[in-house]
Amino acid sequence: QVQLVESGGGLVQAGGSLRLACTASGRSDTMGWFRQAPGKEREFVVVAIWSGISTYYYYADSLKGRFTISRDNAKNMVYLQMNSLKPEDTAVYYCAGDQSRLYNSRTYSSPTEYDYWGQGTQVTVSS
Repeated sequence: QVQLVESGGGLVQAGGSLRLACTASGRSDTMGWFRQAPGKEREFVVVAIWSGISTYYYYADSLKGRFTISRDNAKNMVYLQMNSLKPEDTAVYYCAGDQSRLYNSRTYSSPTEYDYWGQGTQVTVSS
């Protein structure tokens, strides 16, 4: 069982930036980020899938260009750089992981495709 711990959330003004980090207790070839705003369903943000040779990335279309994922396989960490933040980005951000790496057949955009979850970190963007 891999445990995930997020960090880096906080309060930021609109237009600002935040960088979230997720540390995994073990190897997880697929690591992604989701977010959940109050009263809404958990929403896919981005995933990074390590194939053993390359990393494959899938982004939610609405967030491309503002959010960037990166991973450090040696440290079992994944990061989410968020720029030009908007009040509607306010949510609890969750790190998710899975041992599978079906990069050529799945986009891992559904929460059901992940076995491991972090506890979440709050991101609040003020207007």
